Amino acid sequence: MSENKTLPNNKSVISFLNSIDSEEKRKDAYILLDLFKGITNETAVMWGESIIGFGSYHYKYDSGREGDMPMTGFSPRKGNFSIYIMTGFSKQQQLLEQLGTHKTGKSCLYIKRLSNIELDVLSELIKSSYQYYKNKNSQ
Repeated sequence: MSENKTLPNNKSVISFLNSIDSEEKRKDAYILLDLFKGITNETAVMWGESIIGFGSYHYKYDSGREGDMPMTGFSPRKGNFSIYIMTGFSKQQQLLEQLGTHKTGKSCLYIKRLSNIELDVLSELIKSSYQYYKNKNSQ
């Protein structure tokens, strides 16, 4: 069975953020960094080459595959920010309607720039997903 390619490492989050070419995206990334730190009270950790994660949880599928993932985090991709809401969005429709311009995947929220969204709504999405995994991990 293959190992998870996205693993935590000791690379510098600040160096990674400083390497972002677009000044607007870099500024938004620092705002997100502060937002996630404030919500989670966790240290930001690089996962793989481009994901900034906060906290971690262990998963195990029925197939036997298992590994670790950040409880929440983000990645400043070229086109969009990928924001990892690990609980998904099935129970978050009301918040998503208030968020602003975005797209969703299974557990990814895609945002082009922070000026397009309501930060307090984003904070609520992050907080509820993080708390779910935090509570699940403490059992």
